[in-house]
Amino acid sequence: MPEPLLELRDVKTHFPVRHGLVFQREVGTVRAVDGVSLTVAAGEVVGLVGESGCGKSTLARTIMQLIPPTAGTVLLGGRNLTTGTAADLRGARRQLQMVFQDPYASLNPRLTVFDTLAEPMRVHRICPAGEIPSRVAALMERVGLAPRFVRKYPHEFSGGQRQRIAIARALALEPRIIIADEPVSALDVSIQAQILNLLAGLCRDMNLALVFIAHDLSVVKHISDRVAVMYLGRIVELGPAVDVIERPAHPYTRALVSAIPVPDPERECGRQRIVLAGDPPSPLNPPLGCSFHPRCAHATDACRAAVPALWPAGPGREAACARLGEI
Repeated sequence: MPEPLLELRDVKTHFPVRHGLVFQREVGTVRAVDGVSLTVAAGEVVGLVGESGCGKSTLARTIMQLIPPTAGTVLLGGRNLTTGTAADLRGARRQLQMVFQDPYASLNPRLTVFDTLAEPMRVHRICPAGEIPSRVAALMERVGLAPRFVRKYPHEFSGGQRQRIAIARALALEPRIIIADEPVSALDVSIQAQILNLLAGLCRDMNLALVFIAHDLSVVKHISDRVAVMYLGRIVELGPAVDVIERPAHPYTRALVSAIPVPDPERECGRQRIVLAGDPPSPLNPPLGCSFHPRCAHATDACRAAVPALWPAGPGREAACARLGEI
């Protein structure tokens, strides 16, 4: 097997909770990401799904080293990002870029589109200054925008156009992998389809790897090769997108899939929705054993005793369930 482009090994990101104004003491720890292992190959699209608060965005920022991990290792092309120097991380930025959820917040309102796209080229010196205008124009055309818009500011664009600019900025350094944190969640359905098709085309044409974070499983199925399902800081199921969504193995994944609407009134009326009891536990005080057991209808004493590992659940699939194959 070739070496994966991106590899996470038991990554944990914890945040201490302190109390007191002057003499602060640590009273707890928020386990936002609590032991995630994942690989992404060149040209592969991996979807990351789960409820709000499960740790998806924190994991994305940890991969980017915007938030340093508490433990574990992040490898990019075999290079350890968690122990490298600032110069090493600066070099890795050319290969690893991120598209944030809100393009209006992530784009500098004081910079024109030209300056936004030209800045990374100047910082990393990837081309002579005289070539920057032509490269910026090519980036605009690649993401479906007219080059004549380069002198405009972010507030002069629609939400979908701003997201295209954010994608163009991520492509400016010709990276090998992009982390997209819910890039279509704030957009209209028609604009979502355009952005998804744009990302899929870029991955195909540039052999670009993509970690795609979203809530909508139908969107993830459309664009992803594999899907990782997160719950309370851990991956509970991982496998090919079609298999995970059409034949889920973990009880939590089954509940998520049951919430996907079917565009057929007769089929939709005949479907049985799985409604989970209670609310997700707090990452400040996670339950012992399997973190899903307080809401699982199939939980046993074994589920409360130990944290289940990811077990084989079919060809290329894994699921973290002590009763895998029984339910």
